[in-house]
Amino acid sequence: MNHLQLETKHVCKEMLYFHLIDRRCREMKKAVFLDRDGVINEVLTDRVRFVNKPEDLYFLPGVPEAINKLNEVFDYVFVVTNQGGVGLGFMKEVELQKIHEHMIAELKKKGAIIHEAVYCPHKPKAGCECRKPKSKLILDLAEKYKVDLAHSYMVGDTDTDIIAGKNAGTKGVFLGKSDPLADAVLPNLLSATEWIIKDAQ
Repeated sequence: MNHLQLETKHVCKEMLYFHLIDRRCREMKKAVFLDRDGVINEVLTDRVRFVNKPEDLYFLPGVPEAINKLNEVFDYVFVVTNQGGVGLGFMKEVELQKIHEHMIAELKKKGAIIHEAVYCPHKPKAGCECRKPKSKLILDLAEKYKVDLAHSYMVGDTDTDIIAGKNAGTKGVFLGKSDPLADAVLPNLLSATEWIIKDAQ
């Protein structure tokens, strides 16, 4: 084999390698992971303290519109939430599932799609692997749906949300006044969505 043949073979191998990498990147999906309470729905307000049944779920202003906009840009929108009230006995797990079914159905009526809602039902100090700030819930969804976490976002209103996202490899968007770990700090989901879409371009 002469020098030209060797060089051609090397170039062909490089082209195949980059083609496989490009195809893999195109196959990977982008997602936004949303905390629930304080991001999607009211909590600790005048009309509801905690969401223990479907009737307690009140969407925060602009939430359906925000999720609808995220649906236009991202492959998936997920809800990732700690629900220690189950472990503490304030509600049964089947009731939590009904709340999420109601939430997903009501959002769908407004053209906003949540692809899956996952939760940690354990007590806050149970030491489980799924409670944020640990990132198991995010990582499990990423594996299931082939999500590229480096091009995905976690949105939450507590440090635990941001840490969970960072540990998983996402960018973090904090809803509130300040968070030193977050990539962006915005007042609500609608404004966060505008930042996320611009940042993702």
